[in-house]
Amino acid sequence: MQIILKELREKCAMNQHDLSARSGVPQPMISEIERGVVVNPTIRTLYRLSLALGCTVADLVTDDKKGA
Repeated sequence: MQIILKELREKCAMNQHDLSARSGVPQPMISEIERGVVVNPTIRTLYRLSLALGCTVADLVTDDKKGA
């Protein structure tokens, strides 16, 4: 599983601080998710991020084993 937060955030023309303000998820947590430091964020965190980005939780998650 891979979180594609940065890609979706940039498509929405938001920086990490914008996303933090809209989602209520702390900016350092967003940074850690994007850098892969946090690889299993809670469903609540993913839900809050998805609402702020106008997508579904499923849109934030990809199967990193595709093509393997």
